[in-house]
Amino acid sequence: MKFFKNLSFSFVLPLMIVTFMASLLTAQDKSPKAQLPVLVVSCGQSPGPLKIKVFMKKLELDFDYNLQADADYLQKKNKEGKAFKSIIIVTGASLKGMGAAGVSVKDELERTNKLIAEAKKQKIAIIGAHLEGMARRAKGAMAGDNSDELTIEEVCPNSDFLLVRTDGNEDGRFTAIAKEKNIPLVTFEKNMDLGDVLKNIFSK
Repeated sequence: MKFFKNLSFSFVLPLMIVTFMASLLTAQDKSPKAQLPVLVVSCGQSPGPLKIKVFMKKLELDFDYNLQADADYLQKKNKEGKAFKSIIIVTGASLKGMGAAGVSVKDELERTNKLIAEAKKQKIAIIGAHLEGMARRAKGAMAGDNSDELTIEEVCPNSDFLLVRTDGNEDGRFTAIAKEKNIPLVTFEKNMDLGDVLKNIFSK
């Protein structure tokens, strides 16, 4: 009897593993997709976009990196026959980054608003991203500055889907936006997971 129990378990365990892997693959296949080429841009001039740049280069994906791209930039590329299929707008306000770029939060929000309007006009898929966790959001909050939250509010509700590091959603902010606007939410645990997520998003 013990033999049959062990034999049964030896069949059940591999079956459970296969079932789990199949469900995982199915979930990945159903995740939102986007097409190349993609523009990587910032709303708030935080270091977040650099993470995207590193993985995009490593994956050898067709992308353009322009932190201050505006509506005119999209129009120019379109006229040149190099229109983007997707745009990743990375949220997160950095006073240091904005200072170096010579822009204010107001400037960033106005530029991004026009950028989003032009992207929608050209039917470019918009991916709203927040890649630095609660640490980025907490910096501003502790200083009494809601600039980071303003960038989130400008971009995320107007996106086709969201890409968020899990620890940046501890308060459920992005879950609430996704639910209210019926926007798919893609999350990842660690920075090193971002490469696999991007690979899956831009896979055919």
